[in-house]
Amino acid sequence: MNASQFEVSKENLSDTQIVETSIGEIDDGQILCKVDRFALTANNITYGVVGEKIGYWQFFPATAGRGVIPVWGFADVIESRHPDIASGERLYGYFPMATHIVLQPDKISDQRLLDASPHRRKLPPVYNSYARTGGEQYYDPTMDDERMLLFPLYATSFCLYDYFKDNEYFGATQVIVPSASSKTAIGLAYALKADPDSPASVGVTSSGNEQAVKNLDLYDSVCTYDTLTDIDSSQPSVIIDMSGNGTVLSNLHEHLGDNMRFTSNVGLTHLDDNEMGPSFIRERSEMFFAPGHIQKRAADWGPGVFEGKAIKFWHEAATKSRSWLAFDHYSGMEALEDIYQQVLAGRVSPDRGVIVSM
Repeated sequence: MNASQFEVSKENLSDTQIVETSIGEIDDGQILCKVDRFALTANNITYGVVGEKIGYWQFFPATAGRGVIPVWGFADVIESRHPDIASGERLYGYFPMATHIVLQPDKISDQRLLDASPHRRKLPPVYNSYARTGGEQYYDPTMDDERMLLFPLYATSFCLYDYFKDNEYFGATQVIVPSASSKTAIGLAYALKADPDSPASVGVTSSGNEQAVKNLDLYDSVCTYDTLTDIDSSQPSVIIDMSGNGTVLSNLHEHLGDNMRFTSNVGLTHLDDNEMGPSFIRERSEMFFAPGHIQKRAADWGPGVFEGKAIKFWHEAATKSRSWLAFDHYSGMEALEDIYQQVLAGRVSPDRGVIVSM
């Protein structure tokens, strides 16, 4: 069977190629899935930027010097050599930008399975877990687009909210959110707004996105990158940064001084400016890794409890997001190449969601 895979250079994410392969007979215990649809966001670009450091290149093998950026989406089982998985089943989870993937199911329940392929066994379980939509009591196919696009982002949003709440916001009275128009930031803003005990939120965005962010009515105040000094530096503050813009973070740290209590680095929406400036306070900054927090909560609360809370939050926030979010659909590898370059360059409007069909 012929298959195609979208690969990028690990050293230059704009350098792409479509690799044609052939899939032979699958082994006993394996299933062959045809990738149906997936979402493409700046979050996926972050997977590529930190692919070597965090291990995202290890999920889906590629040709030498290249990697496959993971995406969240749906796939259908078209061949099964596993006694507990039927051909025709539909799965939601972590897939390559490709037409097909072979999985080795393990730890199977009515709702989930885990891919136990040898090269993935040491990787975070949250990425190796696949939902069997036929066994999900509340599966709603009308929310497939929102699930692909928003669930991974809003799950991170909820992790951030829960992490900072668990740490009592490091004593801060305001939460500053650069790249406030990003979807992960908006998800965080939903969580903060719903909690009357959370600190005041300050959304930081570009002048071009300022009015759109204000129209969301989620942040207590909004400023632009040009007016950072308008932020009240007398208040103890935490920064939850989706941008990775080193200049902005350095300037914020300098402006806040000792009142910068903690910075959580989450995303990299500004790829060309991610070297931290001279005033960046490294000893009070840390990269946030959502799977690590999920594993901590699983130990704190027991299996499935955190997941249940996150799903409830996602469903409520995704439903609210329909008031401002619209989806653009693309089909095929050539269309993927074009829209990938747009997402990489940051040319997709924050109020649009990209869905690619194979």
